[in-house]
Amino acid sequence: DPLTGHLALHQGLDFVGPKNEKIYSPSKGRVILASRYSDYGNAVVIDHGHGITTRYGHLSKLLVKKGQLVKKGDPIALQGSTGRSTGQHLHYEIRYKNTALDPKKFLKAGDLFFTKNQESAKRI
Repeated sequence: DPLTGHLALHQGLDFVGPKNEKIYSPSKGRVILASRYSDYGNAVVIDHGHGITTRYGHLSKLLVKKGQLVKKGDPIALQGSTGRSTGQHLHYEIRYKNTALDPKKFLKAGDLFFTKNQESAKRI
């Protein structure tokens, strides 16, 4: 924990980037939270169905509202440093039935899927 110097559970990935960088939805879904949320500061949670949600924290500005439907690639927020944060970054979580999952596995799977689709498209 950068604020206390002690070990602490961290259930997502942090992506460092410039202030106000746009954050995009990775998939279609319904916004179930778009407000200040505990240590996350300004946060967005999207329900993608089948028990899967994504959570975004420390945002400088929210671009969606609770109940709104979003598509893959829709801008949902701007990166910031709100809540329990020590600098500009995006906190990103993936949850299944509210249990945190390792986002790295989803990012790797997306890379594999994207690469295979690109290779298939080249052969056509």
